Amino acid sequence: MTPFREATIDLDAIADNVSHLRRLTGVPVIAVVKADGYGHGAAAAATAALAGGASRLATATIEESLALRRAGVTAPLMAWLHEPGRRFDDAAEAGIELGISSFAQLLAAADAASVAAPTAVHLKLETGLSRNGVPPQDWPRVLAEAARLERIGRIRIVGLFSHLSNTSPEDDRAALARFLEGTDAAEAAGIRPEIRHLAATAAAIDLPETRLDAVRIGIGLYGLSPFNDRSSADLGLRPAMTLRAAVAAVRRVPAGAGVSYGYDHRTERESTLALVPLGYADGIPRQASGRGPVLIGGRRHTIAGRVAMDQFVVDVGDQEVAVGDEVIVFGDPTLGHPSATEWGDAAGTVNYEIVTRIGARVPRRSVS
Repeated sequence: MTPFREATIDLDAIADNVSHLRRLTGVPVIAVVKADGYGHGAAAAATAALAGGASRLATATIEESLALRRAGVTAPLMAWLHEPGRRFDDAAEAGIELGISSFAQLLAAADAASVAAPTAVHLKLETGLSRNGVPPQDWPRVLAEAARLERIGRIRIVGLFSHLSNTSPEDDRAALARFLEGTDAAEAAGIRPEIRHLAATAAAIDLPETRLDAVRIGIGLYGLSPFNDRSSADLGLRPAMTLRAAVAAVRRVPAGAGVSYGYDHRTERESTLALVPLGYADGIPRQASGRGPVLIGGRRHTIAGRVAMDQFVVDVGDQEVAVGDEVIVFGDPTLGHPSATEWGDAAGTVNYEIVTRIGARVPRRSVS
């Protein structure tokens, strides 16, 4: 029986994507499972990524990392985005490695060390993205103090890292050059980290010089392409999420019938309308009203009219459709499904947002 609404998560696809990117890049993979695993379920995605050969995991926040620890994930795990003034005692106790972007965060990490173990940190260097990270003018002070704190056993410097903008190869190479200046300064200060990591999925694939000691794989983990000109299949990746629902109602209407709020769509002739129980509360972007593609009974259609909070309507013409029939919103395009990238295009956004925004009301079901 077709589920009312459901996101199916192919764990084998996640594992295979990690394995493929490990072979392609030739370096260890840090699997990024922030934002509930980009909407796929963080614990399940983390387990699948580790099965595929990922050596480490990463989240944005400590709370996300602590949730993984509570779920039984014991692999090396880092978090890098912290609220102002946050203490790190709980993270250190749970063995979570901290991304450090300021002198104050460095001192807080040292304060969280125990008698038995220093706090593990990754020092983040600002290299041009203008977000978090230690700015170049602060490198001498932060690196010197980090080296001192490591010598006295308060911290353990696991890594040095930064983020790229993906603006152009030239911009990313300039950021790489700045990052290497920072790693040279760290070495001069006596810091010799286990790993240097800079590249996310796009650079990991396209700019081999940015791979360094490890790559952080986010969107590629879930089988989606970070590029506008290449599909998942072009990159050897397999989308892990399929969003589906069951037709909730069917009605036959005459020509000129208005559909959904505002009557942005009116039927051109007598037609059949299928109601799909997914709306913007479930992550279907309202911006894709009148444009989002779906698959019903093996045939592609486009949303008719506006997406509502809980539902949208599809004008299927004369196609025979019944209550309970399966609707594929997006999935693997090699199977004929609309893709998350098509939905991103329809909504004027990116595939990252499409999968990440799928709401908690949509059950996730992991399959292998």
